[in-house]
Amino acid sequence: MNLKFREGNSDDILKLRELAVVSYGQFEKILTTENWTKLYTNLAAESSYTDILKIAKCYVCEDENKIIGVAYIVPSGNPNDIFESNWSYIRMVAVHPMYSGNGIAKKLTQKCIAYARKSGESIVALHTSEFMDAARHLYGSLGFQIVKEVEQLFGKRYWLYHLNIKGNNESRQ
Repeated sequence: MNLKFREGNSDDILKLRELAVVSYGQFEKILTTENWTKLYTNLAAESSYTDILKIAKCYVCEDENKIIGVAYIVPSGNPNDIFESNWSYIRMVAVHPMYSGNGIAKKLTQKCIAYARKSGESIVALHTSEFMDAARHLYGSLGFQIVKEVEQLFGKRYWLYHLNIKGNNESRQ
C-alpha cells in the first residue's frame, strides 16, 4: 500500500460517492430494506457531497490515486437537528472495506480534530450507531465521550459524542 492523505474537493465527488456506497454497503444486511433504501438514496445522491463540501473541510486517503477513505469536518455555525451551532462536527467517515484495519479512519479523524483545533474550535462532535462497532471503538480511543442517545436513524440506535479540544493541544495516538 502506498497511502497518501490530502484534502478532498469538488473534483472528487464521483469517487467520494462511490466510496460511501461501498463502505456503508457493508450495513445493507443489518438494516431493513426500507431503511437501507433511505440510506443508499442519500449516499448515492450527488447533492449529498456538493452540499457538505460547501461547508466542510474534506480529508481523503488514496492508494494509487484511488480514494479509499474520507472524513468531513464541519465548522461551528452550521447547526442541524443533532449538532449545536457552537460545535464543529465530523461527518461521513468512510473507509473501503478492503482497507479496514489499517488505521485509515483513525488518521482521517485525527486530521479533522487537528483542523478543528487549528481553527479555534472548542468542541468536536459526531454521532454513530449501534451497528458501527469499529467506529464506536475508534472514537472512544481518541477521547470522544458519549453525551446522549439521539433519535433513531434508519431504525437503529445512535449516540452523540463530544471531544473537548479547547486548551488541549495534544492529540491521542
